[in-house]
Amino acid sequence: MTRNGQVLEFRLGEETYCVSIDVVTEIVDVGEVTSVPNAPAHVQGVMDLRGRTTAIVDPRVVFDLDTETDPRRIVVFDPDVVEDQSAAGWLVDEVHQVVDADPETLDETAVADDDSLKGVRKRDDGSFVIWVDPQAVHAAG
Repeated sequence: MTRNGQVLEFRLGEETYCVSIDVVTEIVDVGEVTSVPNAPAHVQGVMDLRGRTTAIVDPRVVFDLDTETDPRRIVVFDPDVVEDQSAAGWLVDEVHQVVDADPETLDETAVADDDSLKGVRKRDDGSFVIWVDPQAVHAAG
């Protein structure tokens, strides 16, 4: 399932990930996050973003990453991406850039066992970017 389009690249620890830019509504600085009792481990809490209560998710927990970096940005997703139609944002270390995603650079076989990952993109410089499907992540959560 390869698609043309653009992706937003961001960093979690030492790895670079990307999501389709079509599902991103905004990128904001990390602000005050209010914890929610009995929330799943990957939900750090909620924030008020422009009058809307937004669930703040730590993708490090979702992807079982062992990194102790301090997230500085939140990638906020279109509410249609989240299963229950509520707003959600991911804590990320750094947002890099928006780039064109050439279907020829996507290796889907590298992530065949994980529905939340679309594949691995190879950059022109030879480095790799993990393409995440936030819709699948939130459906599984």
